[in-house]
Amino acid sequence: MQKTHLKSPIGILEICADENGICELNFVDKFVKTEVKDKNLKLCLKELDEYFNGNLHEFKCKFQISGTPFQKSVYEALLKIPYGKTITYAELAKNIERQKACRAVGSANSKNKIPIIIPCHRVIAGNSLGGYSGGEGLKTKIWLINHEDTHKSNN
Repeated sequence: MQKTHLKSPIGILEICADENGICELNFVDKFVKTEVKDKNLKLCLKELDEYFNGNLHEFKCKFQISGTPFQKSVYEALLKIPYGKTITYAELAKNIERQKACRAVGSANSKNKIPIIIPCHRVIAGNSLGGYSGGEGLKTKIWLINHEDTHKSNN
Protein backbone atom coordinates (compact mmCIF):
# COMPACT_ATOMS: atom_id res chain seq x y z
CA MET A 1 0.00 0.00 0.00
CA GLN A 2 1.20 3.49 -0.81
CA LYS A 3 0.23 6.61 1.13
CA THR A 4 0.54 10.27 0.38
CA HIS A 5 -0.73 13.48 1.92
CA LEU A 6 -2.47 16.60 0.66
CA LYS A 7 -2.87 19.94 2.40
CA SER A 8 -6.46 20.98 1.73
CA PRO A 9 -8.76 23.79 2.86
CA ILE A 10 -10.40 21.35 5.27
CA GLY A 11 -7.19 19.92 6.73
CA ILE A 12 -4.49 17.42 5.91
CA LEU A 13 -5.71 14.41 3.99
CA GLU A 14 -3.93 11.06 3.91
CA ILE A 15 -4.75 9.12 0.75
CA CYS A 16 -4.03 5.38 0.69
CA ALA A 17 -3.95 3.21 -2.41
CA ASP A 18 -3.12 -0.33 -3.41
CA GLU A 19 -3.26 -2.25 -6.69
CA ASN A 20 -7.09 -2.03 -6.65
CA GLY A 21 -7.22 1.76 -6.36
CA ILE A 22 -7.78 4.34 -3.65
CA CYS A 23 -8.85 2.49 -0.51
CA GLU A 24 -8.83 5.19 2.19
CA LEU A 25 -8.96 8.93 2.58
CA ASN A 26 -8.30 10.00 6.15
CA PHE A 27 -8.17 13.33 7.96
CA VAL A 28 -4.85 13.45 9.81
CA ASP A 29 -2.82 15.93 11.88
CA LYS A 30 0.58 15.53 10.27
CA PHE A 31 1.67 16.15 6.67
CA VAL A 32 4.30 13.71 5.41
CA LYS A 33 5.99 14.53 2.12
CA THR A 34 6.25 11.42 -0.06
CA GLU A 35 7.25 10.59 -3.59
CA VAL A 36 4.20 9.26 -5.39
CA LYS A 37 4.93 6.57 -7.97
CA ASP A 38 1.46 5.07 -8.43
CA LYS A 39 -0.27 6.70 -11.45
CA ASN A 40 -3.74 6.36 -9.96
CA LEU A 41 -2.63 7.93 -6.68
CA LYS A 42 -1.07 10.81 -8.65
CA LEU A 43 -4.37 11.20 -10.52
CA CYS A 44 -6.27 11.23 -7.23
CA LEU A 45 -4.03 13.99 -5.84
CA LYS A 46 -4.53 16.03 -8.99
CA GLU A 47 -8.29 15.50 -8.91
CA LEU A 48 -8.57 16.40 -5.22
CA ASP A 49 -6.60 19.58 -5.90
CA GLU A 50 -8.96 20.40 -8.80
CA TYR A 51 -11.98 19.60 -6.59
CA PHE A 52 -10.80 21.98 -3.88
CA ASN A 53 -10.21 24.67 -6.52
CA GLY A 54 -13.83 24.24 -7.67
CA ASN A 55 -12.90 22.80 -11.06
CA LEU A 56 -13.77 19.10 -10.64
CA HIS A 57 -17.24 17.70 -10.10
CA GLU A 58 -16.67 13.97 -10.63
CA PHE A 59 -13.66 11.84 -9.74
CA LYS A 60 -12.18 9.56 -12.40
CA CYS A 61 -9.47 7.95 -10.28
CA LYS A 62 -9.92 4.26 -9.58
CA PHE A 63 -11.14 3.49 -6.05
CA GLN A 64 -12.41 0.53 -4.07
CA ILE A 65 -15.87 0.39 -2.59
CA SER A 66 -15.56 -1.82 0.47
CA GLY A 67 -17.92 -2.77 3.26
CA THR A 68 -20.90 -5.01 3.85
CA PRO A 69 -23.33 -5.54 0.96
CA PHE A 70 -25.65 -2.96 2.57
CA GLN A 71 -22.83 -0.40 2.97
CA LYS A 72 -21.77 -0.95 -0.64
CA SER A 73 -25.33 -0.28 -1.82
CA VAL A 74 -25.31 2.99 0.15
CA TYR A 75 -21.92 4.02 -1.29
CA GLU A 76 -23.04 3.22 -4.85
CA ALA A 77 -26.12 5.39 -4.27
CA LEU A 78 -23.96 8.22 -2.87
CA LEU A 79 -22.04 8.29 -6.13
CA LYS A 80 -25.28 9.10 -7.96
CA ILE A 81 -25.96 12.29 -5.97
CA PRO A 82 -25.03 15.17 -8.27
CA TYR A 83 -22.30 17.62 -7.31
CA GLY A 84 -23.78 20.58 -5.44
CA LYS A 85 -26.96 18.73 -4.44
CA THR A 86 -28.01 17.25 -1.11
CA ILE A 87 -30.56 14.60 -0.25
CA THR A 88 -31.88 13.34 3.07
CA TYR A 89 -31.03 10.06 4.77
CA ALA A 90 -34.67 9.06 4.13
CA GLU A 91 -34.32 9.77 0.40
CA LEU A 92 -31.10 7.77 0.26
CA ALA A 93 -32.78 4.86 2.06
CA LYS A 94 -35.61 5.03 -0.48
CA ASN A 95 -33.10 5.13 -3.36
CA ILE A 96 -31.67 1.79 -2.23
CA GLU A 97 -35.18 0.38 -1.68
CA ARG A 98 -34.76 0.21 2.10
CA GLN A 99 -37.23 2.94 3.12
CA LYS A 100 -37.09 2.14 6.83
CA ALA A 101 -33.30 2.00 7.01
CA CYS A 102 -32.58 5.72 7.57
CA ARG A 103 -30.46 5.09 10.67
CA ALA A 104 -28.57 2.27 8.97
CA VAL A 105 -27.89 4.57 6.02
CA GLY A 106 -26.48 7.15 8.46
CA SER A 107 -24.35 4.48 10.07
CA ALA A 108 -23.01 3.35 6.69
CA ASN A 109 -22.20 6.96 5.82
CA SER A 110 -20.15 7.31 9.00
CA LYS A 111 -18.08 4.25 7.99
CA ASN A 112 -17.29 5.53 4.49
CA LYS A 113 -13.53 5.00 4.02
CA ILE A 114 -13.27 7.36 1.05
CA PRO A 115 -15.10 10.58 1.97
CA ILE A 116 -15.23 13.39 -0.59
CA ILE A 117 -14.67 10.92 -3.45
CA ILE A 118 -17.68 8.92 -2.24
CA PRO A 119 -19.67 12.04 -1.27
CA CYS A 120 -21.32 11.16 2.04
CA HIS A 121 -21.30 14.89 2.90
CA ARG A 122 -24.18 15.35 0.44
CA VAL A 123 -26.61 13.54 2.76
CA ILE A 124 -28.44 15.56 5.39
CA ALA A 125 -31.11 14.88 8.00
CA GLY A 126 -34.69 15.93 7.34
CA ASN A 127 -34.56 18.76 9.88
CA SER A 128 -30.81 19.46 10.21
CA LEU A 129 -27.48 18.78 8.57
CA GLY A 130 -27.09 15.48 10.41
CA GLY A 131 -23.57 14.47 11.32
CA TYR A 132 -20.16 14.10 9.75
CA SER A 133 -17.36 11.93 11.09
CA GLY A 134 -14.45 13.40 9.10
CA GLY A 135 -12.21 16.34 9.79
CA GLU A 136 -13.82 18.80 12.19
CA GLY A 137 -17.23 17.14 11.94
CA LEU A 138 -20.11 19.41 10.97
CA LYS A 139 -17.76 22.32 10.25
CA THR A 140 -16.15 20.18 7.53
CA LYS A 141 -19.52 19.02 6.15
CA ILE A 142 -20.75 22.62 5.95
CA TRP A 143 -17.56 23.67 4.15
CA LEU A 144 -17.94 20.86 1.58
CA ILE A 145 -21.64 21.59 0.95
CA ASN A 146 -21.01 25.34 0.61
CA HIS A 147 -17.96 24.75 -1.60
CA GLU A 148 -19.95 22.60 -4.02
CA ASP A 149 -22.90 25.00 -3.99
CA THR A 150 -20.55 27.88 -4.88
CA HIS A 151 -18.81 25.98 -7.71
CA LYS A 152 -21.64 23.88 -9.17
CA SER A 153 -21.84 26.05 -12.28
CA ASN A 154 -18.12 25.49 -13.04
CA ASN A 155 -17.14 22.68 -15.42
